[in-house]
Amino acid sequence: QVQLVESGGGLVQPGGSLTLSCAVSGFSVNSVLMNWYRQAPGKQRELVGSIRSYGVTTYADSVKGRFTISRDNAKNMVSLQMSNLKPEDTAVYYCNGFPNYWGQGTQVTVSS
Repeated sequence: QVQLVESGGGLVQPGGSLTLSCAVSGFSVNSVLMNWYRQAPGKQRELVGSIRSYGVTTYADSVKGRFTISRDNAKNMVSLQMSNLKPEDTAVYYCNGFPNYWGQGTQVTVSS
């Protein structure tokens, strides 16, 4: 049974940092394209970044240089490290295993 469980969301002040984790069961995180998406209120879901099976990462321009995706094959987890957070980063963040495996999402709120 495939399951993706995100954790680590919360409230953080502008300029702060937060790390999200995605624990995966049912497939290996190093065998598929893994993505992080986010959806802000009233907006479409957008791709934040990806890590390919061979380890290459890519990011949306809006988060490049501030967010880092990593993978722990032993724990079968993917993480999203976020730094220098801005109010516009406020959204529900989702882990995705390409193409159709999704977590339930975790809320990130950036506010003073």
